[in-house]
Amino acid sequence: MKVPMLDLHAQFGPLRGEIERAIGKVMDSQAFINGPEVGELECQAASYAACRFAVGVSSGTDALLAALMSLNIGPGDEVVTTPYTFFATAGSIWRVGARPVFVDIEPDTFNIDAGRIEGVLSDKTKAIMPVHLFGQTADMDAINEIAARRGLYVIEDAAQALGARHGDKPAGSLGTMGCFSFFPSKNLGALGDAGLVTTQDEALAARLRQCRNHGSEPKYFHKWVGGNFRLDTLQAAALLVKLARLEAWHDGRIANAAKYDERFGDVAEIVTPVVRPGRRGIYNQYVIRVPRRDELVQHLNERGIGCAIYYPLSLHQQECFAGLGHSRGDFPESERAALETVAIPVYPELTEDQIDHVAATVTAFVTGRV
Repeated sequence: MKVPMLDLHAQFGPLRGEIERAIGKVMDSQAFINGPEVGELECQAASYAACRFAVGVSSGTDALLAALMSLNIGPGDEVVTTPYTFFATAGSIWRVGARPVFVDIEPDTFNIDAGRIEGVLSDKTKAIMPVHLFGQTADMDAINEIAARRGLYVIEDAAQALGARHGDKPAGSLGTMGCFSFFPSKNLGALGDAGLVTTQDEALAARLRQCRNHGSEPKYFHKWVGGNFRLDTLQAAALLVKLARLEAWHDGRIANAAKYDERFGDVAEIVTPVVRPGRRGIYNQYVIRVPRRDELVQHLNERGIGCAIYYPLSLHQQECFAGLGHSRGDFPESERAALETVAIPVYPELTEDQIDHVAATVTAFVTGRV
């Protein structure tokens, strides 16, 4: 039995007609830039994330860039973040001229270890950028307490976490700004690249809107330099169709994760995901820690079972960040996670037979029964 890591065809099929009609409406209007669908998506997304404002942008990466630029973070500034995340987190900090300052992760949630943040702060620190990795919020109570005491911004990298909650508060409403990605593999995926920034601050929302349009306000007049970070109307139209189904898709992922938890419950060799009490994780990925990870990946690939490594190399070990002066062993939990973790299929359209097959194949390998 073949089981893909993600089956976008299974999700798109039932929605095809509705999405095609939504796109057709945009085609008829020819309002491809800042059409009414963009504003409607921003309104619905803001409500969903319990924020006053949402600003659509061209990608999750550009969401991070726009947030940093809108806060005037740049050369000479430092931003605290995690080394165990997708490249865009630290890459966006680097691109505005600031310095990413890494803090190691919690070994069970893989999120930034808030207890270590205080030790790296300096008079150059301007913001903390926690990542809600794999769809679970970081320790935002501790992070916000530090930020409030030290006068720092908090930029949530919530690229994988639209719909995750910290207590009764959604991801994206927990800091100064929340940055989301609608890359096609996300729980809410566009038909290409797309993103969004949320905030409670009206002035920041206005600055974000300027930032996504080259810093222009009014048209052709520029008080500062922004970028071309606009969200396409076509993408907004498709996302509006999908947003109405997002909670059901989350529920499906959570249910599938529970099934894996049950099937792996007695397998000592497999460490299943940990969701902290009071948090709602949405399982953008279902990530397990296993021995002989690379051999397991090969074993699964040979049997047509999709899997993925998030992430194979910590950011402090990336060649482009050599100038930061880090070396192997500086962030041991991040490095260990990069060597031992693998994501297996968890998308909501999985069948019971597929889940059984994936779980049985993984269990047989790690327990030496193959």
